[in-house]
Amino acid sequence: MPFIVDLTSGSVAKEHRSAERGHFGGSILGLRLMAERTPAGLDPYDPRTLLYVAAGTLGGTAAPGLAKAVFLAKSPLTGVAGETHALGPFAAGLRGAGARALAVVGRAERLSYLLVQGGEVTCHPAEELRGLGTAATTDALRARHGQTAHVAAIGPAGENLVRYASVVTDHAYAAGRYGLGAVFGAKNLKAIVCVGDTPAEVADPEAVTRIAAYYRESLTTNPLAALQAGLPGFAGWVGEPPAPGYASVRNFSVPGASGLRVPEARDYEGRAVATTGACPGCPNDCLKVYAPPGAGERRTGGLGQEAFLSLGWNLGIDDLDAVLGANALCNDLGLDQVSLGGTLAFAMECAERGLLPGGPAFGDAAALPGLIGDVATRSGAMGDLLAEGAARAAATLGPGAAPYAMTVKGAELPCFDPRVQPGIGLGYAIAPGGPRYDALEHDLDFDPVAGLAYSFGEAARIGAEPAPVAELDAERGRRTARLLRLWSGLDALNLCVFASSPTRPLTLDHLTALVSAVLGDAFTLDDLLAAGQARLDAMRAYAAREGGGPDELPARMHDEPVTEGPHRGAVLDRASFGRARDAFYEELGWD
Repeated sequence: MPFIVDLTSGSVAKEHRSAERGHFGGSILGLRLMAERTPAGLDPYDPRTLLYVAAGTLGGTAAPGLAKAVFLAKSPLTGVAGETHALGPFAAGLRGAGARALAVVGRAERLSYLLVQGGEVTCHPAEELRGLGTAATTDALRARHGQTAHVAAIGPAGENLVRYASVVTDHAYAAGRYGLGAVFGAKNLKAIVCVGDTPAEVADPEAVTRIAAYYRESLTTNPLAALQAGLPGFAGWVGEPPAPGYASVRNFSVPGASGLRVPEARDYEGRAVATTGACPGCPNDCLKVYAPPGAGERRTGGLGQEAFLSLGWNLGIDDLDAVLGANALCNDLGLDQVSLGGTLAFAMECAERGLLPGGPAFGDAAALPGLIGDVATRSGAMGDLLAEGAARAAATLGPGAAPYAMTVKGAELPCFDPRVQPGIGLGYAIAPGGPRYDALEHDLDFDPVAGLAYSFGEAARIGAEPAPVAELDAERGRRTARLLRLWSGLDALNLCVFASSPTRPLTLDHLTALVSAVLGDAFTLDDLLAAGQARLDAMRAYAAREGGGPDELPARMHDEPVTEGPHRGAVLDRASFGRARDAFYEELGWD
C-alpha cells in the first residue's frame, strides 16, 4: 500500500495494491506504477516522472538479509528504469514510521523534504539545507526530528542534477547507481526523513530466530561471510594483486599487468573511523567506514566493494588514502563512485590521446578531490561536461572520443573486466536496467578449479552448473540468465545478495523459509524465480517503451585481449558472444 505523494499540489493519498499478487511491495510494484502513471518519452527531470522508494513487505524486517530499501525512477543516465538499493537501517526506519513505500510525483515549489511519521507523510521546507552535504543534512534533520530519525538525503550533486548523483541514507549507506539523486533534485526533494520505531511484524518469530542463529554461526564457516564480517572487510582490497585482466586499469585500456599495488591489511590501521554496525537483524557487519588519517570525522566514508577499483586502479591510482578520501567525499557530495570513476577514466584517456586538452591525467591523486568537487557543483566547463557522464561527454567531444566511453545503455561499466568473466559481460550488456556488478554471481566463483566448490550444489539447483571461466558458448548464456533471474528475485523482494545463495550463508532453502516465516504464506524456490522473471520482464518492457539502448558492450571488450598472466588472450569473440546472448534471451523468453 504505497503513499502517493504529489509535491506540486501537496496532496498525499494511499493506494491499495495488496490484492495484487507477486509484487511484494518492491520494485515490481514500482515498475507497474511507472508504467501506469507516466506517459512514454518523459524526460527524467519532468515533474510528472515517478520516484519510488520502498521497503516492501520484507525490507526492514529484523532478520538476516532483510535490510534493503529500493530506490527506483526513470534514470537520467540511461533513460530506462534505474533501480538501486540501500543497505543499512533506512528500510527499517521507513517501516518504523508507518510506511512500506512512497511513490512521489510532481515538483515542490521550493527545496523540501518529506517527513514520514506515525503512518502519515507531510512535506516541509528545506531551503536552509541547500548546498549542504549528506552528512550535514542528516545532522540538521536529526536535530529537528530526533537522533533516532532515519534520513535519505542528497548532496550538492543531486541539487545540480549531476546525471549520476546518488542518494545516501543514514550517513554511510548509498543508493548509488543510475542518478536517483538527480531525480530527487529535479523534484526539489532534499531528503526523506522517517521517525518512529514500530517494528515490522513477522508471522513466525521463532523461525526467524532460528535462521538468525544459523546465520550467526555461519560467520565462522562461510568464507565470504567471514570476509565481510572481519577487518578490513569485504570492500577492503588486500593481499596479492589479482591476475591481469581481472579488474579495470586506466579505463580498461591496460589489459595486462597493472603495475599498481594492492594495500596490505595493516594499511587500513588507523583509517577505520567506525563500523556502522550490522544491518538491523543481521549479525554480519559488512560495511565499514574509512577515512585517511587526520581527515576528521568522516561518517560518510562507508566503503562499498567497487570504490577501490573505480576511484583507484581505473584512474591509475593506488594511493589508499586518496581512494578512501575520494570515497568519503563522493558520499558526502552525493556521487556514485562507479559512474564518477568511469567518467573520470574516460576523460583521462581522452586527455592522454589529445582529445580533451586540459583534461585530467591518470595517476594524479592530488587532483582527485578538486575534480570531484567540480563535478558535484558543475563548476567550470570541465565539471559541467563530466557531470553528464561518459557517454554524453563523448557525444559532446565528437566521434573520436566515443571508443573510450566504457558504457552500456549510457551507464558506466563496473570495474570487473568482462573479458575474463564473460557471464559478467552478458549481465552488463543485457540486464535491462543497465550494468551492475552485483546483478549476478561472478563466473570465477563457479570455475571447476578456481571456484567456490561449496556453492556448486546451490547453483546447480537453478541449472547453473560449474564451467571453466573462459568458456563462452550458448550454455554460458543460459547459465548467466538463470543466475540473473535468481538475483533479480532477491532484488524484487529486497533480499540482500550479500547474504544469499549461491555463495553466502542464506541457501535457497533458508531464503524460502525466511520469506515464509515473515509473511506467513508458503513460499517456494519457484516463487522466488517467478518474482525474478517478473521484475526482469517489467524492466525490459519499460526499456522497450522508452527506446532504451542496445544490449551491447564497448568494442574494446571484443577487440583488445588481455596480454599477460593466466588470462592472456581473453577477449569476447563477437560471434560467440552473440550466440550466448541469443541463448540468454531464449532462457528468459525474450526476443
